[in-house]
Amino acid sequence: RWGLALAQAGLARAAGSVRLAGGLTLGGLFPVHARGAAGRACGPLKKEQGVHRLEAMLYALDRVNADPALLPGVRLGARLLDTCSRDTYALEQALSFVQALIRGRGDGDEVGLRCPGGVPPLRAAPPERVVAVVGASASSVSIMVANVLRLFAIPQISYASTAPELSDSTRYDFFSRVVPPDSYQAQAMVDIVRALGWNYVSTLASEGNYGESGVEAFVQISREAGGVCIAQSIKIPREPKPGEFNKVIRRLMETPNARGIIIFANEDDIRRVLEAARQANLTGHFLWVGSDSWGAKTSPILSLEDVAVGAITILPKRASIDGFDQYFMTRSLENNRRNIWFAEFWEENFNCKLTSSGTQSDDSTRKCTGEERIGRDSTYEQEGKVQFVIDAVYAIAHALHSMHQALCPGHTGLCPAMEPTDGRTLLQYIRAVRFNGSAGTPVMFNENGDAPGRYDIFQYQAPNGSASSGGYQAVGQWAEALRLDVEALQWSSDSREVPSSQCSLPCGPGERKKMVKGVPCCWHCEACDGYRFQVDEFTCEACPGDMRPTPNHTGCRPTPVVRLTWSSPWAAPPLLLAVLGIMATTTVVATFVRHNNTPIVRASGRELSYVLLTGIFLIYAITFLMVAEPGDAVCAARRLFLGLGTTLSYSALLTKTNRIYRIFEQGKRSVTPPPFISPTSQLVITFSLTSLQVVGVIAWLGAKPPHSVIDYEEQRTVDPEQARGVLKCDMSDLSLIGCLGYSLLLMVTCTVYAIKARGVPETFNEAKPIGFTMYTTCIIWLAFVPIFFGTAQSAEKIYIQTTTLTVSLSLSASVSLGMLYVPKTYVILFHPEQNVQKRKRSLKTTSTVVAPAKGEGTENPK
Repeated sequence: RWGLALAQAGLARAAGSVRLAGGLTLGGLFPVHARGAAGRACGPLKKEQGVHRLEAMLYALDRVNADPALLPGVRLGARLLDTCSRDTYALEQALSFVQALIRGRGDGDEVGLRCPGGVPPLRAAPPERVVAVVGASASSVSIMVANVLRLFAIPQISYASTAPELSDSTRYDFFSRVVPPDSYQAQAMVDIVRALGWNYVSTLASEGNYGESGVEAFVQISREAGGVCIAQSIKIPREPKPGEFNKVIRRLMETPNARGIIIFANEDDIRRVLEAARQANLTGHFLWVGSDSWGAKTSPILSLEDVAVGAITILPKRASIDGFDQYFMTRSLENNRRNIWFAEFWEENFNCKLTSSGTQSDDSTRKCTGEERIGRDSTYEQEGKVQFVIDAVYAIAHALHSMHQALCPGHTGLCPAMEPTDGRTLLQYIRAVRFNGSAGTPVMFNENGDAPGRYDIFQYQAPNGSASSGGYQAVGQWAEALRLDVEALQWSSDSREVPSSQCSLPCGPGERKKMVKGVPCCWHCEACDGYRFQVDEFTCEACPGDMRPTPNHTGCRPTPVVRLTWSSPWAAPPLLLAVLGIMATTTVVATFVRHNNTPIVRASGRELSYVLLTGIFLIYAITFLMVAEPGDAVCAARRLFLGLGTTLSYSALLTKTNRIYRIFEQGKRSVTPPPFISPTSQLVITFSLTSLQVVGVIAWLGAKPPHSVIDYEEQRTVDPEQARGVLKCDMSDLSLIGCLGYSLLLMVTCTVYAIKARGVPETFNEAKPIGFTMYTTCIIWLAFVPIFFGTAQSAEKIYIQTTTLTVSLSLSASVSLGMLYVPKTYVILFHPEQNVQKRKRSLKTTSTVVAPAKGEGTENPK
C-alpha cells in the first residue's frame, strides 16, 4: 500500500525537489534537512523549519491559483529545493533555477540535426524557467544564493533571513525580504531607552520563545548600539512557585539604580509582577517598558493602575494563520504525494516506519498505519515564519499580477510580453507591491528590499495625579526610526521630568573601569593597586621595572636608588672595626720591622709573618671597598681583593702548621729534616697557594668584565612607596661566596693540621695559637653563613649582608692578629727584657728534633 510513499521518500534524496506544473514557475529554498555530518551534505529532517515552511508555500500557491481575481488564466508552478542548511549545497541546488537561461530553449531541428530517415532527434524536456525565488532561510544561504541569482536577474524574496548585510542594495540588488531585519520590536525598545537618557536597565522575560528571544534581541541590539547597560536578566518560570514574583522584585532591587525594567512577558506574568511591586511598597520606583504582549491592554493592569503609571508600551500587529493550520493538519500520505519529503516527515512525526512488500521493519519501531493525524496523534504548533512564507509568495503573485495587467492588458493567460518574464521588470513591481498580508499587516518593501516594521508607542498616564482615571496615551511611533514626544510623557506625581536609570558613577583618579561581563557600558571601579598605574579609563598597567606609581596611581615616577653609604648606621660598625684593625696591624708591622732581628721576631718566622700581616691588612681594607659607591673600578677591586686577603692569610697559616706538623712527624721516624722547610720554600708554597685565587679572579674578570647595576627587584616591597633600587656590583650571592670559597677551603685544611699538631712540645709555641685562631675563625664563619643567606629575602638585604660580611672578615682578621701577634708585640714593647735568646733546654727528644732553619726560631725566647 505504501510502495509509492516509499518510492517518493527514496526519490527525495535522489531528485531533491518538489515540482508543480504551471505557466510561471517560482523557485523555493527551504532547510528541509539539517546540515550533514562526516562529509554528508544532508542530515536529519527538520520538521518545523523545513516541512512547515515548504508546506506554507504549497498552501499559498493553492490559494493564489484558486483566486480568480489574482493572475486570471495564469497558473503558478513551483520547483522547491532542499538547502540542507548548508550554503554551498544550496548554491549547487540553486543553479538549477538558471538552467533554462544557460541552455536556452532552442529545438533540435533549428541546428539542422536529423536522425536516419529524416526524423528529428528526441530531446529532453527543457528545464523550467524560474521567474522568482522564495527563500532562503538562513542569512548565510541567502547571501550565497543572492550572489548567483543577481547575475541572471532573478528576484529573490526571503522569509527568514534577517542579517543587516542583506540590506546593502549595491551588493544584493535583487534580494528582498518580508521579514523585518533583526527584531524591530527590540530595536524600538532600545531606541526608547536611549531617548529617555537611561543607560542602566534590567530585563524581565517569561520563560519561553517569546520572552527569552525578545530579551535576547534587546540585549544584543543594546550591546551593538552601546550606551545601555543590562543590570539583570531575570526569567519568570512557566509555572512559578508561590512567592516567585516577590523573589523577582527582590532580585530587581539588588540593583536599585536600574529602575528601568524591559519586560517581555505574558499578561498574567505582567499582572503578578505589578502586584508584587505593590506588596513590596515600591509603587513608583520601577519604570516599565513593555512589549507588544502588554501593548494597550487593560487586563494586565486592572486594579493596579497606580503601579503601572508611567509605563511605556509598544503595539505591533501579528497573528497566526488559521487557514494554514487547517490545511496542514489535514495533510496525509494519500492527499500530499506532491511533497516528496512528506513520507519522511510522516515517519519522523509519528515515530513509525513505512514498509512495503519484501521490506522488513525494525522490530523496535512500530509500523505506520496511515491513519495517523497531525495534531491528534502528534503535537503541532505553527512555525513562526509560516506567515512570512505566505506573504513572500503573495508578494510575487501581486507583482506578477500588476506586471500582467501592465504588459498584457485584456489578456487572459500569458502574452508574448511576459514570455519570458524579464527579471528586472519584475523586481520593480515587487518593490512596488503594497497589500495586507496573511496576518493582516501591510506588506511592502523599502528601497533596500526590507519590509519595515511599524509600532505605536503608548504610555499609561494618570491625569490630574489620579491613577484610577488614567489611560493609555499615544506618545510616539516607531517605523525604522523613533518619533517620541518626550514633552507628552508624564510620570508619577504628575512630574514631567524623566526619572533616571543610570548605571555607574565615574571612577576616581587611579581607578579603572572594569566592565561588567556582557554589559559593555556598566563597570565597577577597580583601584590600580601595587605597581600599576592608570593608563586610561579602562586600563591599568604595571610601571616599568625602574619606576613606581605616583601616590594617586595616575602615572609613574623613577624609583629612588639607594646603596650602603659612608654615613649609614649599617656602615658604622664595620668601618670602626676596619679602622681599628688597620691601626693595630700597622702597629704590629711597624714594631716587627723596628725589632726585625730580635729573638721574638725571628722566632715567629719573619717572612711568613709579614705575608700573614699583609693578608690581615687586606682583609680590613676590603671593608672600605664594600662600602664605597659601586663602579667598574670598585667592582673589579672587590672581586680581586675580597678573597685575596683571606687567601694570603690562610695560605701562610697553612704553610706554618704544615711545616710544624711535618717536622715533628719526620722527627719521630728519622733525624733527617723534611724537605721544603726553609723560609724560601715556605714563601714559594704560600705564594703558590695564593696564585690559584689570583688566576681564578683574573679569568673571571676576563670572561665577565665587572660593572655596576641597579637591582630594582631586591627592594621591590609590597608598598610601592617603600620600593628602592639598589646600586651594587654585578655579583650574586653565590659568586660572592665563591670568591671566599677557596679561602674557606684553606681555612678548613689549616684547622685540620692545627688539630694534628696540637701535641707538639710546649716550647714550639706557634702551633697552639694557630690552632686556637683557626677554631675561633671556623666558629665565626659558621655563624656568618646562615645569617648571610637567611636574609636573602629581606628588604634590608643590601645592608645586612654587607655588614655581616665585613664584620665577619674583620673579626676573623682580628682573631689572627690578636692571638698570633698582639702577645709578641706586647712583650717587645713593654717587656724588652724577655726579648733575649736563652740556651735551649735539654729535652728527652732532643736527639729526634730537627733544629729550625736559619731565621726560624721555635723556642720560647723567655
